[in-house]
Amino acid sequence: MSQDHVQEHIALVARHEQEFLAKRSTAERATDAIAAFAGSLTFVAIHVVVFICWIGVNVTRVGNIPHFDPRPFSLLGTFVALEAILLASFILMRQARLGRRADERDHLMLQLLLLTEKEITAVLGIDRHIATRMGLSDEANEAGVQQLAGQTSIDDVTQAIERDLPTQN
Repeated sequence: MSQDHVQEHIALVARHEQEFLAKRSTAERATDAIAAFAGSLTFVAIHVVVFICWIGVNVTRVGNIPHFDPRPFSLLGTFVALEAILLASFILMRQARLGRRADERDHLMLQLLLLTEKEITAVLGIDRHIATRMGLSDEANEAGVQQLAGQTSIDDVTQAIERDLPTQN
């Protein structure tokens, strides 16, 4: 495959991803931004600084700032719990959207694989016909070649997988 074809494929995938990102609603964009920030080192550093300052102000005398949350810092615990609930919600919303996108990609991949299987079956049929015409009917009629050149039933493959793969408990 030439570099031009590779670049074409990369550009096509990039275009599809850009379209997916562009179709996001304002709420989805905000959720993504919040989830991305929550997963950053900056977010962690800000929280460490805030927690140190909060505890420091409430344990020692810092200027004229009164102790507003004495030990065991129940107000801080409440804020942290509320933040955790909201962050978990934002992250779950983002993960659900990304899961839907992964499902779309999986469906596209399945369609491409099914199309590829049909194309390869057709090519094998043509190859068998050419081989027979060239006097290679023994090779064209080998059991393995005949089997591969036949139509594949997706339903049969699915049932065999379900039957033969061990179930997970």
